[in-house]
Amino acid sequence: MALAALAFAACAVEAGLAWFTLWRALAGVAGGFLMALAGPAVQASVPEAARGTAGGVVMAGAGGGIILAGLLVPLLLRGGLPATWLGLALVVLLVWWRARLAWPDPPALPRTAADAPVPRAGRLLAAYALSGAGMVPPMVYLADLAVRGRGLPIEAGAAVWMSFGAGAVAGTLLGGRIAGRLGGRRALPAWMAAQVAALALCLVPWWPALLPAAPLAGFAGIGATAVTLAAAREIAGVAAGTVWVRATAGYAIAQAGVGFALAALFHATDDSHAAVFGVGLALSVGALLTAWLGRGCGPRTA
Repeated sequence: MALAALAFAACAVEAGLAWFTLWRALAGVAGGFLMALAGPAVQASVPEAARGTAGGVVMAGAGGGIILAGLLVPLLLRGGLPATWLGLALVVLLVWWRARLAWPDPPALPRTAADAPVPRAGRLLAAYALSGAGMVPPMVYLADLAVRGRGLPIEAGAAVWMSFGAGAVAGTLLGGRIAGRLGGRRALPAWMAAQVAALALCLVPWWPALLPAAPLAGFAGIGATAVTLAAAREIAGVAAGTVWVRATAGYAIAQAGVGFALAALFHATDDSHAAVFGVGLALSVGALLTAWLGRGCGPRTA
C-alpha cells in the first residue's frame, strides 16, 4: 500500500517518460502483491463455509476502486494532472489507514503443509491468463470505444466505465457465493461465457449495445477473480496461496504482453476498435474452452 501511494505521488512529477514508466511499473508491482496476498489471507482467516463469500467481497474491492476512480478522477482533473495523481495517492493512504483496522491475521501453515507439493493447476492457470488477455480491450479501450468509436460524449464514456465497475462488484460478490455453493471450477465456465458475450456486444456497431456490454464485461472479467480464487482453494487446499500467486502472475503477464500487442494493432489499423475487440473475443473464447475442459479435472491438472 505504501508503494502504491508513493508510485501515484511520483507520477505527479513531470520528469519524462522514463520516470513515469518506472513508477507506473512499480504501481503494477504493488497491485500484484495486493492481489496475490489479500484473497488467500482473508480466506485463511474465516470459517470454511464463508470462504467463497469472503473471496467475493475481497475481489469486489477492485470494482469498488473502479467506481471510486470514475467519480474522483474527473473532479481531480479540474486541478490539473499533478493534482490528480497526488489526490489518488492521498486516497490510497486513507483506504490503507481504514482497512488496516480490520487487517486479516491468517494462521501460519504447519511445516508439513508448507513443504507439501503444490498442484500444477495448469488448466485453471491457462483459463485465467486467457481471461486476463481477453479483458485488455474492455479495460483499456472501452471508454474510448464509447466516445470515439460510437460518437458519445465524454461524460458517457465515464458513465460506461463506472458501469463496468458496478458490474465488477456484482460479479465478484455473486461469483464468491456461487463458487462457494457449486465449486469454483464448475462456476468458472459461466463467467467465461459472460465474458465472451460482453466482448461480442462490444463489436456490435450500435451504441446501445454498450449499455449491457460494459457491466457484463466487469461482471465477468473482474468477477472471475473470485471464482478462480475459490477454484485454487479446491485444487490446492492450504497451498492455495501459491496457486493463486501463480494465477495472478500469469494474468498480469498475459495482460502486459497482449496490451503491447493490441496497442501496436490499434495503431496499425488506424485506431480500429473492431480489430482489438475481435482479438479480445478470440482470447475469451479460448478462456471459455479451457475452463470448460478443466471443470471436472483432478487437482493435479485442473
